[in-house]
Amino acid sequence: MARQRDNKGGSSGEKSGKQKTSKQQQHSAGENADSTKSSSTTTTSTTSSTAASESVINKSSKGKHPKKATFEEPSSKFVLNKWKTLAGSLCMAVAAYFCYQGYLETRVNTPFDNQKMVTRAGLDDPERYWGSYRPLNYFGMKTRDPHSLVMGLMWYTPSNLGHGGKGIRHWCDMGDNLDKYGWTHHDGRSFGVQEIHDLPFELKTSFVKYPSGKQFGGDWTARISVKNTTRAWDKSISLIWYVALDERTNGHIKYVSDDKSPEPGVYGETLGLGEFQLRFHPVKGRILHKSYLSTLAPSLSKLKETVFSHFRAFTDKKGHRYIGLPGEMISHNGQAPADPNFIAIQITAEVDFTLDITYQSTSGFSVGETIPKPPTGREYTESLQSHLNAFDKRFEDTFHLKAKGFSNDEIKFAKYALSNMLGGIGYFYGSSKVQSVYTTNPVPYWKSALYTAVPSRSFFPRGFLWDEGFHGLLISSWDIDIELDIISHWFDLLNIEGWIPREQILGVEALAKVPDEFVIQRNTNANPPTFLLTLKKILKHHKQELSQKSRLDTLERIYPRLQAWFAWYNTTQRGDIPGTYQWRGRDANTERELNPKTLTSGLDDFPRSSHPTSKERHVDIRCWMAFAASVMAELSTILGKDDHKYYETAGFLKDNEVLNKQHLSPYTETYADWGLHSDSVVLKRPQLTQKNLQRNHHQQMEMVRVTLKQPDYKFVDSTFGYVNLFPFLLEILDHDSPYLGKLLKDIRDPQKLWTPYGLRSLSKSSPLYLKRNTEHDPPYWRGPIWININYLAVKALRYYGMIEGPYAALARDIYAELRENLIHNIFKEFQRTGYLWEQYDDTTGQGKGCYPFTGWSSLVVLIMSEQY
Repeated sequence: MARQRDNKGGSSGEKSGKQKTSKQQQHSAGENADSTKSSSTTTTSTTSSTAASESVINKSSKGKHPKKATFEEPSSKFVLNKWKTLAGSLCMAVAAYFCYQGYLETRVNTPFDNQKMVTRAGLDDPERYWGSYRPLNYFGMKTRDPHSLVMGLMWYTPSNLGHGGKGIRHWCDMGDNLDKYGWTHHDGRSFGVQEIHDLPFELKTSFVKYPSGKQFGGDWTARISVKNTTRAWDKSISLIWYVALDERTNGHIKYVSDDKSPEPGVYGETLGLGEFQLRFHPVKGRILHKSYLSTLAPSLSKLKETVFSHFRAFTDKKGHRYIGLPGEMISHNGQAPADPNFIAIQITAEVDFTLDITYQSTSGFSVGETIPKPPTGREYTESLQSHLNAFDKRFEDTFHLKAKGFSNDEIKFAKYALSNMLGGIGYFYGSSKVQSVYTTNPVPYWKSALYTAVPSRSFFPRGFLWDEGFHGLLISSWDIDIELDIISHWFDLLNIEGWIPREQILGVEALAKVPDEFVIQRNTNANPPTFLLTLKKILKHHKQELSQKSRLDTLERIYPRLQAWFAWYNTTQRGDIPGTYQWRGRDANTERELNPKTLTSGLDDFPRSSHPTSKERHVDIRCWMAFAASVMAELSTILGKDDHKYYETAGFLKDNEVLNKQHLSPYTETYADWGLHSDSVVLKRPQLTQKNLQRNHHQQMEMVRVTLKQPDYKFVDSTFGYVNLFPFLLEILDHDSPYLGKLLKDIRDPQKLWTPYGLRSLSKSSPLYLKRNTEHDPPYWRGPIWININYLAVKALRYYGMIEGPYAALARDIYAELRENLIHNIFKEFQRTGYLWEQYDDTTGQGKGCYPFTGWSSLVVLIMSEQY
């Protein structure tokens, strides 16, 4: 051990001698000076002898020499300093790691760092400040103010009022079983007319806006008319119109009714509206009872419950009992609430009955000055008719359906489809709940506004990313500025990573309609970039309108965001092999799904590889990326940006040889996904054992998936349906490719996708055709007909039919037949049921899923007008 120490000490001394710091050098110099001073008092011989002795000692036993400090102490300090340096570096590395992790955590909810897309918000655009921006409600009005005051309609028949408020109509709800409802006319800006059939009553709601000459978005008049269509049932109806302040609306409201103005009303003032008054004007019929409620509602999502909880039974002067509202609600200390946030006015009337409601802005006028009032009665009727006439003319000028030979009923149906798309545009404000791999728990996105259409007022009354790209195809044909505004709002939701949450659940009303499992949005998950479909159409068909500076400015502002969006897809969704992609978000550990869903693709339960892995390749997202690159290239050229890399990417992804190598099955000659797959997967109920009987409390256990034959990597070519069509749908296939000819024949095959009502989503020969994905989930994209994909199909058929080649004639024939089938069936079902539907049965053609679905099913208008 001593030898080891000597050797270690020696080496340390040598190392120390080579790596002395300035302080170590100063210390050695001092020691040498002391040695010289001491030796001067002795003789030369003694000095020599001593020096010789020291030399021997130094060589034989360095550790015992008095000069040990000269070598050992600097060495110890160096080692100590070395450990201090190492510890400091380690601490700095740990701190840097946690700082970086903290940075990564914040990226998911950090906005994209660039100028905002929305430049005209709120009162900057007074013409669109007020609107029917509450698609969840049968009829409601609000402003494009993040904290807007809201108004809306409820109604009920006293004889049908049930427990818990059953029978009160407020939110659009399939459970209400209304015979029909929807906008017959709506221009997206200034007026709308809606019919609601709630037998035995037929309600008609309408509004006209009068924005000019007012400081806070102007005035409007709404009309509610009710008539009995049978004369056999109830003779009276109770209408409730309410005014409510949002959770953060800065203002106050007050119920008023006095001798000078015997009709009830609401006065108020908010930051976004200034001073205003709301008045009720009976136009036709007899009012039986009037009552009101002024109170504090706990939330906008609880307004119907608040009304119901305050209903009271009253007796009128004739001894008749009726249900009414109690007026000002008294708090526990005997004082009326100083600041109510909810006022509801109930009018029970005999039908037929018509009521006009006027909203009047009173700010900006001096004392004694006459304030112009919005029209009522006959004057309003004439104003509304003028708007209807202008709408009809504009509709024909835009879509030319009369010129194409459509009947009056078919044109009326098309107006309904467009009007419900426009009347379904809402204005939402709030923040999503998002999560990334770097956040332990969900975190809030930044608070933001969203101006967007919705797929279904009853079932999906909120924004969906891939739906909205399809919506924009129709909206842009009618009003390009509305569509550019919608796109701007969506792209203000882009985060610094280049990601947009695919489902927007903003505000308490929107959140109340969403199951908890779908609330959290994860930043690994994409959705098809369908906004590029709309952008492509705008660039192709609206070049003249785009020449206006404000519209070109919108394209300039959106360009860096589109670049970031494209880059996010191109990095997060790419596969292991160049040119391959896959949708993230599939659950590889599911025990209950027959085939793990791919919600991110938009096609939910469409069959993919049975066992998700990171190696699978999805043909549809590859085609979306090829399409996206080509649109980015075109936009880059128009804006004078560097377009080289986008043209290069598009060229590579559109190369049919590469596409065929990666996605063409050599056995079926169809384009397909590739992954770890087995068709031998079934749902089975677990065997009953004593253990699982106790665990499940003797209840029947849910079916689980069982793999009967182990999977292997291969093309998923036993499945044929919408996913397999994407090289054709997005026009990636060469017009003379033999596989285009094969695909067209497969489309037209009744045993595969062809039906008299449109293209079914999954071939009859596919193993999972019409199969449930769990014992609770019926087939969704496994057979039914979807209008958005059929729109892409007729668009592609039109495209290939216009390029002379070996398959042009066949494409033209299929186009004419498919277009006719779609129009005929959707119109037939509308006449039969009163609604457009989410999907259509591939055997009967009947509407299925939720209704009214006036999102992408409204694309039938473009199919009728042949605007692609």
